[in-house]
Amino acid sequence: MSTPSTSLGTVSASRKIKNWIVQGLVYLAFALAVIPLISLLWTVVQHGAARFDGTFFGHSMNGVAGKDAGGGAYHAIIGTLEQVLIASIISVPLGVLTAVYLVEYGRSSRLARIVSFFVDVMTGIPSIVAGLFVLAMWMLTLGIGKQGQGFAGSLALSILMIPTVVRATEEMLKLVPNDLREASYALGVPRWRTICFVILPTALPGILTGIMLAVARVMGETAPLLLTIAVTKAINTDPFSGPQGSLPTFIWDQAADPNHTAIDRAWTAALVLILIIMLLNLVARLIARAYRPTGR
Repeated sequence: MSTPSTSLGTVSASRKIKNWIVQGLVYLAFALAVIPLISLLWTVVQHGAARFDGTFFGHSMNGVAGKDAGGGAYHAIIGTLEQVLIASIISVPLGVLTAVYLVEYGRSSRLARIVSFFVDVMTGIPSIVAGLFVLAMWMLTLGIGKQGQGFAGSLALSILMIPTVVRATEEMLKLVPNDLREASYALGVPRWRTICFVILPTALPGILTGIMLAVARVMGETAPLLLTIAVTKAINTDPFSGPQGSLPTFIWDQAADPNHTAIDRAWTAALVLILIIMLLNLVARLIARAYRPTGR
């Protein structure tokens, strides 16, 4: 009777050793992934804190040369917030409704397969292609973007946002248990009401996370904005009239200047961009937590 006991003890010890090894590898991989992130954040904070003051947030670069002290990114912050807001207003409804169609209505239909294929294609397009498309169709062919370059930049960003929103929403809708759908249908609830009041609220936390991933992606895009809004130093709060600044183009412009004062402004603008993205993610998590189903 002692042999089986010894064998079981040996197997148990072997499994514990393997578990420790795998657990150690997981921790090591986590550390390797976190170290560059912490290093990046520390570098941005260290260099960007020098100009993190009221002047930077309350003034533009209008009339300020690269070698001059002072100046700020007020015009760029306003431009980025407005452009991303407009892009979100365009992209979020289109992305969510497309995902609802693919999951709840299209299923395996031919149209759904075509839509899914084009969403995959849009996911992989370079950001500069979106800028070129808006530049060619909206600004050069129609000539509309010359009066509203900020809105043209928003259109380019929305092209990049839509596929991310669609894929994130689609995956979250697929995770909603079919039992909830069947229970709602069994009570005689129409499909559209089931989607609006059962399925979407259940998947809301994941959908908001996907939306914030899309926002975080486009908020730092530079190539499409260089083709649509270019670089301006003046304050313009109307995205439908004239050129408008943005944080990515502001960083690009200041980082290209060899003067240390301009480099400091570029670091501070990068820090502000990171803080805005972190703040938006925090707000999205709070909203998702507030609307999370309680099961009552």
